[in-house]
Amino acid sequence: MQPPARLQAAIEILDRVLADARAGGPAADTAVARALARRRYAGAHDRRAIRDLVFEAIRAFGDPPPSGRAAMLALAEGPRPELATLFNGSAHGPAPPDPAEPRARTGRAPAWLEGMLAESLGPQAEAELAALLARAPLDLRVNPLKGARPETVAAQLPVAARPVTGLPLDLPHALRLDTPVPLAQHPLVQAGHVEVQDAGSQFAVRVAGARPGQTVVDLCAGAGGKTLALAADMAGQGRIVACDTDRRRLSAMRPRLERAGALPVVERRLLDPGREQEALCDLDGAADLVLVDAPCSGSGTWRRNPELRWRLTPPRLDRLLALQLRLLALGLRLVRPGGRLLFAVCSVLDAEGPAHMQRLAAEGRFSGRAVAIGDMRRLTPRRHGCDGFFIASCEVA
Repeated sequence: MQPPARLQAAIEILDRVLADARAGGPAADTAVARALARRRYAGAHDRRAIRDLVFEAIRAFGDPPPSGRAAMLALAEGPRPELATLFNGSAHGPAPPDPAEPRARTGRAPAWLEGMLAESLGPQAEAELAALLARAPLDLRVNPLKGARPETVAAQLPVAARPVTGLPLDLPHALRLDTPVPLAQHPLVQAGHVEVQDAGSQFAVRVAGARPGQTVVDLCAGAGGKTLALAADMAGQGRIVACDTDRRRLSAMRPRLERAGALPVVERRLLDPGREQEALCDLDGAADLVLVDAPCSGSGTWRRNPELRWRLTPPRLDRLLALQLRLLALGLRLVRPGGRLLFAVCSVLDAEGPAHMQRLAAEGRFSGRAVAIGDMRRLTPRRHGCDGFFIASCEVA
């Protein structure tokens, strides 16, 4: 493909990403992969160049641009002037620009969110935002349930891997690949010896401190990454109840549990949205540990999913804040006296973490339980090299 044709393909794919963001469709990496798969004439070099251009544009605009063309024109008139010559009207390239057509506004964050981010991230907000939009490495968790060891796994990977450093606690089973490569079909993954999992997510499970023989509830289990890590920390002994409101995600978890050797200790439980308490009444006051990895803005994961900025709106954030409080109250009901709840969100917004804990501390009781706030931590890519997270430990009387 000629450079103008690559640019036109990037414009068309970016239009698809924008449409999916408005409609709640698949994530950008999925949309890009599907679009490139349909372009069978594109070689590997072409696909890589198109993908890189699409994600460069996604990272450049905090607010959704009017169109893929408007975004690329803004890049051509700003940080990527070499693109201007590709708007040449060639057979497979984009038409020349019209001075009257719209251009996108570059920026790291949606305009409506800039104040909240500045307040949450403090004096280093600009540097923190830059790190939040840089490309992420690929982090792995080596699975001790299969007897896997980090040094043995590292020797079998296609690129160099190193231990993860820079976090407040050591992660003895974590490896980092600074050059991300596809690993879904790698024998180590297929055999359950290794899982792709960001170091921040691994840190949250480490702070949770699950031990063999405990009863643990993973209240928002999603795809099961933290469930698998909990099972490893429990040495495959005890009981984990992995809950979610999405039947598809729970079903997709089973093969991962089988590969990892965690299936015997994990019970998957489907919850009805808004009626979760009914499905968990048998666990009221019975869990040693409850992990509430609550749905959130995902602002801490912008390195991996920068288009999430385009999906977040003030009404959606308000709904998420209400849901987080409801799940926090539900989780506290499940903890036995003397047990613990770990609250986590992959967000850097104060409203989604510290504000909830301040409310909990001010009330002293929540969901009918006396609660003491323990350790609270915020992780950011700039300071810790992982996704952004807020993590708080709550002790229940």
